[in-house]
Amino acid sequence: MDQQTGNGAKEKKIYVTLTGLPLSFHLEWPFHRSTSGADFWVLHGDIRLENSEGLHAPVAVNLSATVREVMPSLEPKDAEAPVINALRKEVDRRQLEFVKSGKLVPVQFSSRHYDFKRNKWVFGKAGDDEITQLLARKVYWQTRLVGGDVWLGDETEALYVENTTDHLAELAKKLADQGLFRMERRYATANLSLMEQAGKFESDMRVALVELEKKHAFERG
Repeated sequence: MDQQTGNGAKEKKIYVTLTGLPLSFHLEWPFHRSTSGADFWVLHGDIRLENSEGLHAPVAVNLSATVREVMPSLEPKDAEAPVINALRKEVDRRQLEFVKSGKLVPVQFSSRHYDFKRNKWVFGKAGDDEITQLLARKVYWQTRLVGGDVWLGDETEALYVENTTDHLAELAKKLADQGLFRMERRYATANLSLMEQAGKFESDMRVALVELEKKHAFERG
C-alpha cells in the first residue's frame, strides 16, 4: 500500500514475502457486493513485483460472508492488514503469477485465514530466524526502492508472522546492534553494511521468482 507522508503525498510501502520478493499493493477501496448474485464482497487490486520490469498480478479479492461476519468493518483501517497478508500469503504459496499484462485473478479471502476458536487472523507462525530475515529484507528493499526511514512497528508485519510488534522490535534491535541499521522509536535507517548486501537480497529475489515461475510453467504444461 501507499502510506501518507507529512506533506500529504503518498509514499510507496514495500512488503516482502518470506521467500524474499519485494511487493507493493494498490487496492481499489471500497469492497463492493458481488454482482453475480453470490453472497460475497469484492475488492480489486494490483500486486506489483518491485525491482522487476513491470511484473504485476491483478487480483479480485473475494471476501466470504463467513469472514465478513467477524470483520469490524470493510474499511481500510480494519481490512487492509488482513487483505495484504492474504495476498502476500498467496504469493508465498506460489498461487499467483506475475506477468507484464494479464487478466484479473480471483483470490478467496476466506475462513482459512481466520481462527474462529481464538478469534484471530492466522497466516502461519514464523520463527525468529525467518522474522529477522524478513526485517532485514524489508529495510533493504524499502531503502533501495523508496528511501527514507523504514517503519518497523507495522502491525501488518506482526500479523503476517503471527507475533507482536514488540517482539519484532526486539529482533530488529539485534540487527541494529550488528550495525545493519540505526533504529529510533521503531524507525530504521539503513547503514552501508546492510546496503552492501544487495547481491544477497537480489539473489534471494531471483531464486524466489524462478521457483514461482517454474511452478506456473509446470501447471500450464
